[in-house]
Amino acid sequence: MVFDFGCRLRELRLNKKLTQTQVARRLNLSKTTISGYENNIKTPSLDVLTQLSILYGVSSDYILGLENRDMLLIDGLTDKQREILDLLLDEFRTQNK
Repeated sequence: MVFDFGCRLRELRLNKKLTQTQVARRLNLSKTTISGYENNIKTPSLDVLTQLSILYGVSSDYILGLENRDMLLIDGLTDKQREILDLLLDEFRTQNK
């Protein structure tokens, strides 16, 4: 299967229920630029790729098609909450072996 960068960007945007105009405003770009990315006409700079990753809550590798793993953002959690998540993840990984 051929990776479609623009398709992945469009999918991420739609999953967040955002329009191209909304994304453009958040990133201080034009709607035409966002459309160009989604239609594989333009390629974002490294800075814009980073901003897209943050906006969509995925890694830049995911946007680029280098990985297909989901990410879990833990920003804003307390140390205790992070510790609990680590324990749960360890338990799930042990059970899946």
